Amino acid sequence: MAPPGKKRLDPAIFHLPVEKMREGYYSDKYFVRARDLLRRDKHRPRVTMQIFGKSHAHLGGIDEAIAILKLCAESWDELIVHALYDGDEIKPWETVLLIDGPYDAFAVLETLYLGVLARRTRVGTNTRLVVEAAKPKEVMFFPARHDHWLVQTGDGYAAHIAGAIGVSTDAQASWWGSEGVGTVPHALIAAYGGDTVLASRKFAELSDPAIRLITLVDFDNDCVGTSLAVARVLGDRLYGVRLDTSETLVDKSVIPQMGTFKPTGVNPELVRNVRRALDAEGYSHVKIVVSGGFNIEKIRDFEEQRVPVDAYGVGSSLFQGRFDFTADVVMLEGKSCAKVGRGYRPNPRLERVV
Repeated sequence: MAPPGKKRLDPAIFHLPVEKMREGYYSDKYFVRARDLLRRDKHRPRVTMQIFGKSHAHLGGIDEAIAILKLCAESWDELIVHALYDGDEIKPWETVLLIDGPYDAFAVLETLYLGVLARRTRVGTNTRLVVEAAKPKEVMFFPARHDHWLVQTGDGYAAHIAGAIGVSTDAQASWWGSEGVGTVPHALIAAYGGDTVLASRKFAELSDPAIRLITLVDFDNDCVGTSLAVARVLGDRLYGVRLDTSETLVDKSVIPQMGTFKPTGVNPELVRNVRRALDAEGYSHVKIVVSGGFNIEKIRDFEEQRVPVDAYGVGSSLFQGRFDFTADVVMLEGKSCAKVGRGYRPNPRLERVV
């Protein structure tokens, strides 16, 4: 039975190409050849496979790994599987998944479950660190454009488990039954002749009123002026403005202040200028979202300086780093049989998967 508050995703949600996975199409060839050799020899040794990572992390991809085993192993009934849960904090070398069964039944799946664990743990860990740095402010998960579209669903779920408030695509939100969020984009503003106010007004008139209206305000490199212009027209309908000034530009409002800080991109002084201007005209309800080059370090710096940000949009930095996983046979027919240095490491936190 799952611990209180924890549950596993239904394997069907992953839409796995079961037959291709089962035959070894996506697997390292040596695993396919090892399985085929064992079957030709009619040798079915029962092994215990131990999976671990080498970094402190927040685990992701475990339900996806379990789905691969359940749906693509020769027979799930032959296996005994114990696992941690998505979102669990893990230590280096801690066993996260334990598989016991005839080796040929799941040999070709090693490439697959290690890959999803590595990918989702990287995204989930980076997101968790960003969320903790920004806490209690919102973090919007915006890295979809920085990687292949096929990874969106699992990445979005890893971010959700890690605490991200919003994701940018419906695919990223699909595994927990939500949808993507976003802002009035630069391209829509350009489609209305570069008129941010007009584009925002059209969005307000023609979009679902339930959608939080957040407008990008850096199209003319005048975040203060554009924020005020939009707020004056939309009033309470304007939920927020998003500052996304290029790292190679200095916003118009910042130019007179230059001299003692890095003036390019979205910097603390720019945010303060926008906040002061909005508050001065009675638009204190308008939230400020910042994006463009934000990572853990930049968010921590903003929070230490108490910059009046309400939410952070974070993108490519969430794909950085390495969180690799390794699988080793550690037991053969119930007896120790492991590569030197890779012995069996029991983990009382593991739960039996049914």
